[in-house]
Amino acid sequence: MKRRKFLKNSSLTTVGIVSASALASCKTENKTEENTLAPTSSETIKPIVVCTWNFHNATSKAWEVLSKGGNALDAVEQGVMVEEADETNETVGKGGRPDRDGNVTLDACIMDKDGNCGSVVYLQNIVHPVSVARKVMEETPHIILAGKGAEKFAYEQGFEKEDLLTESTRKQYQEWLKTSKYETTINIENHDTIGMLAIDANGDISGACTTSGMAYKVVGRVGDSPIIGAGLYVDNEVGGATATGVGEEVIRTVGSFLIVELMRQGKSPQEACEEGVKRIMKKNEGREDFQIGFLAINKNGETGGYCVHPGFTYREYSEKGHENRQVKSFYS
Repeated sequence: MKRRKFLKNSSLTTVGIVSASALASCKTENKTEENTLAPTSSETIKPIVVCTWNFHNATSKAWEVLSKGGNALDAVEQGVMVEEADETNETVGKGGRPDRDGNVTLDACIMDKDGNCGSVVYLQNIVHPVSVARKVMEETPHIILAGKGAEKFAYEQGFEKEDLLTESTRKQYQEWLKTSKYETTINIENHDTIGMLAIDANGDISGACTTSGMAYKVVGRVGDSPIIGAGLYVDNEVGGATATGVGEEVIRTVGSFLIVELMRQGKSPQEACEEGVKRIMKKNEGREDFQIGFLAINKNGETGGYCVHPGFTYREYSEKGHENRQVKSFYS
C-alpha cells in the first residue's frame, strides 16, 4: 500500500528519525588533479551535486542524471549506488568490512525536497541499502526499518539476496581475529560514509547517505549515517547537510540538522560547518583521537565543509566543473 494512500485512509501517525555519517579513507581517482578550496558566491548555481570524500564516479553518475533534467532524489540515489556496488570500496555496500561476528551490516537513508525520508539500519545481504531506504519512504507509513525486518521487506520489494563479504574483506577479517583489536586511524579509516546532496534544475534539494559502518564494530552498532538529523538533513527552503566520521559524536549534537538551522539563521554553509565541528570539540575538549567532517549546501548552491583533522575533502560537480575540494580543519 502506498505511503500517501495509507496515511489518507488511516488514523495512524508515525514519527521517525533517520540520517547519516561516518568516516575515513577517500577514493583517489584522478590523483594528479589539484584540490581547491570551496568558493563563496551569491550567484545561484543549479543543478549541482556534492558528496563527502573524493568519490569521483559517484558524483559523475549523479551529474549524469541532473544534466539530463532528472530530479535531485534520483540523482543522489543513483550516485551513491555506484559506491555501494563497488567491491573495492570496503566501507560501503558490497565488500564493506564486517562486524565482530563477521557479518556485513549496512545503514542508509534518503530524504527528498518535501521532507519525506526513509532509512534502513543493520541490513544484511542486500547490496543497495539506499534503494531499500527509498522503498521504505515511498511504500510504507514508516521511516526506519531495522535488521531482519528490513531484510524481509527488501525481499518483498524484489531485492535479491547476496553475500556481501568479498575474498579481500574475508581475509582481512580472519587476520583481525588474531588480535581482535579495535582502533581508528585519522583519515585512513576502517570505516567511511558517502553522503550526497543535490540541487536539480528546478531548485529542489535531496540527500542520501550510505555506509557499512565501523569495521569490526560491536554487533548491532548503528552510527549516525541512517539517522535523519544526525548524518543527513534536508530542508528545501534552506539547504542540506551531511556528515562523515565517528557517528556517535555527530549524533550527540544532531549535527546535520544543526548545520541546516544555522544556515536558516543566516550563516553560510562554510560558517555553519565550522560551528558544527566547534560544538562537537567543545564537548570533547582536548581530544584528538577522532575525525568528523561536515558538508553543506544552501539553496543558492553555495557549498562548504569543515573537519576536525586535516584530510577531509568533498567532491563537487556543476556546470562550472568537477572538482575535489579540500576543507579547513579545527586542528590545522
